[in-house]
Amino acid sequence: MKDYWGKVKKLFIVLTVLGLIASLATTDILAKKERNIKGNLLIVGGALGSSNSDVYEKFIELSGGKKKAKIGIIPSASGSLKSSNQFKEDLISYGVDEKSIEILPISSHDFSGTEEDESLWNENAENKQVRKQIKKLTGIWFVGGDQLKITDALMRENGEKTMALEEIWDIYEKGAVIGGTSAGAAIMSDVMITGGDSLGGLRQEFTTEDVSNPDEEYAPVYIEKGLGFFQWGIVDQHFNERSRMGRLAATALRFKAPDELAYGIDEDTAMVVNNQEGTVSVLGRSNVTIVDIASAKTSRNEIRDLDISYLSPGDELKVKTKEYMIEEDKVETKDYEYYNFKPLQATGVLSSYGTLPHYLSYSLVDNEAVTEVTSYLYDSKGKGFELTFRQGEDTNGFWGYQDGQKDTYSLLHVKMDVSPVKVSFNEKDRLEDFKETPLDTSESAFDPDTKGSLVIVGGALGSSNEEVYKEFIERAGETGKIGIIPAASSSLKSSQTFKEDLTSYGFPPEQIDILPISNHDFKGTEEDESEWKDNKNHPDIAGRILDYDGIWFVGGDQTDITDALLNGDGTKSLALENIWEIYRNGAVLGGTSAGAAIMSDVMIAGGGSYDTLAKGYTDSYDGMSQQEGGPGYLEKGLGFFPYGIVDQHFDKKARLGRLIATTAVYGEGNELSYGIDEDTALIVDNQSRTVEVKGRGGVSIVDLSQSDLSPSSHTYEDIRLSWITSGDQFNLETKEFSISDHKQSTNDYEYYDYYAAPHTGVLTPHPTLANYLSFSLLDNAWMDEVKSYSFSENEGFELTFRKGSGTEGFWGYKDGNKDDYSFFGVEMDIKPVEVMIENN
Repeated sequence: MKDYWGKVKKLFIVLTVLGLIASLATTDILAKKERNIKGNLLIVGGALGSSNSDVYEKFIELSGGKKKAKIGIIPSASGSLKSSNQFKEDLISYGVDEKSIEILPISSHDFSGTEEDESLWNENAENKQVRKQIKKLTGIWFVGGDQLKITDALMRENGEKTMALEEIWDIYEKGAVIGGTSAGAAIMSDVMITGGDSLGGLRQEFTTEDVSNPDEEYAPVYIEKGLGFFQWGIVDQHFNERSRMGRLAATALRFKAPDELAYGIDEDTAMVVNNQEGTVSVLGRSNVTIVDIASAKTSRNEIRDLDISYLSPGDELKVKTKEYMIEEDKVETKDYEYYNFKPLQATGVLSSYGTLPHYLSYSLVDNEAVTEVTSYLYDSKGKGFELTFRQGEDTNGFWGYQDGQKDTYSLLHVKMDVSPVKVSFNEKDRLEDFKETPLDTSESAFDPDTKGSLVIVGGALGSSNEEVYKEFIERAGETGKIGIIPAASSSLKSSQTFKEDLTSYGFPPEQIDILPISNHDFKGTEEDESEWKDNKNHPDIAGRILDYDGIWFVGGDQTDITDALLNGDGTKSLALENIWEIYRNGAVLGGTSAGAAIMSDVMIAGGGSYDTLAKGYTDSYDGMSQQEGGPGYLEKGLGFFPYGIVDQHFDKKARLGRLIATTAVYGEGNELSYGIDEDTALIVDNQSRTVEVKGRGGVSIVDLSQSDLSPSSHTYEDIRLSWITSGDQFNLETKEFSISDHKQSTNDYEYYDYYAAPHTGVLTPHPTLANYLSFSLLDNAWMDEVKSYSFSENEGFELTFRKGSGTEGFWGYKDGNKDDYSFFGVEMDIKPVEVMIENN
């Protein structure tokens, strides 16, 4: 939560030292005796969304159910009572009686925004009345904030338990559930990670006292004694979002018994611990990382053979035997890898799948082309580490869908090696030759009087993404008709799933058709759909389109859509003419992934950011493998969006570089370009000339109108980059932003104040571009500019992001207490560099 993260980012300025002795490894923290506990744990990695029904319903179930649950909320970690009140409201919304929930008066400090002085609660942990309150509870919840405030409130100065903590342990051993998020997760293990980052961890720098140095680019790992409810290892939180693999691995190597595991929990994700059965299972939206040091070897700052596994929702681990049980709906990837491409090293914000679990899933485990991949982590002086991730004999992956057709991966036994290196950069005039490709977009077919609208989704639209589905249904009309064009996909499954999702939101199934328009056969059907090739000009099939109020293009390969709807000479088919007709008259057109790429006149059909910036474009296209990298490939799109170029899967596949390069060479005038994140929609209203964002991610807006551009010499200066999220709007004519009123400006009110290291790879905190800029630049008073590097072999790019006179950031909460940022006007430069990497 935000009040906690401010303290971490200021490197623990206000943390209270509990006073562990020099080495925790010699204390009884590791030499504990396992207890017979009937209760369970539900440990959340932070940023629990109010909409995360799986997690809330499990906590209520473990508390005895809606009618029997008696839940106490311990607010002590937070700076205010807001998060406690929010959690109480969420429990009520899931059916728990308000009278069965109480906020326990346990705190060592005063809260902001209340009339009462809660610092007077300091003695309540020894109060018999409070102990009686706890005794009747079936569930305890610790909110997020500062974990030391929890231990300070519940432990005596000599390290012994207060009466309140003794009673919590008593009800836990008898069957109560204990849960917590963020700081409320950190206190769960005996070894409590209180601060620090991966760079400090890999440098093997640890502290048991406050060493606040905000002018340093990294922080040593700060260890204190936790409450020990979790008996089987160390817990860390905000794991993938803060890239904490390095700090957890280093902590495990220093402070944990070799046969124990260490656990990193992602945000909005829960690790459920069944003490009686000895199992750990996963609920929520992301992963739990398991670090096994049993076979790891260390030498100075080198680490070899660290074993890493990732569990996703539905998976389970038997702790004692280290046996993994993967949800049965997932299929093995070993010997059936889906991808076959040579991934670039993960070196910065232009790395596809830039978070560690995504990078390992797509680029290594589900990719038959390689057996190892590499990333880096270093400070602004280049001093850091090379990170190598390898497949071993026992490495395996498991893939499935979740929440509709979102990829979900579980990975077992990826090996990780860490070696010290020195990375240096020098200016370079240019890289290799930059190749353009002739692209004739012709004159736009767009009619300025068009009444219709667009719902353009960046891919991986979740079935639970209510606001996007309802937006599409509302614009089609609840009594309207919708046609789904399946052409992009290799099967009809995605079309059928979209129809089912529309139906689940109340749209009549008889009003939805899957149109027989395709240029290829589909898997898993008896019919040969390649015979639909000529349907685009069939009078009856094309005529049906005139009855529709909405058209949806599913994802897949965008070139299959254009091939299925354009004639061989590039002219519109009868079906496409009729789509244009209903669009002009008010119909909504929507699409996801490939169905988003076709929306602009310039259609980006392939290529990666680094290779497009470095090499330019290719005239050849060899199918979906080209989606994962290589030089850019462009074709003529369908032009429904006339206001600039659209790209999709934007943040996950790190497509900023290819969008900038494409806009520089093939953009029109002062038009802007738009990169749409997954599970996110850009809503385009042609009549008001506005766009609005809906969904879980954001939309990046690239403005080159003030830029000095030289693609052939690989130099771009004074780019303007903006990022808007759900509820934000942008006027296409005036170029003015309208930020949702739940956010406030961060200018002159920056929450953080610390030295941000450059973005260097998958262990960089806040690894996605938008989050990196939000936390490290926009909401950080210390930094006026930050850098990232993208390179291959001995050359690459330096990316500089800076605050300018027109830069502004915005922050608020969404879906409970999740940070929600927007910004506009970040200035950006791209310059070629020479790279040298030396063993250190």
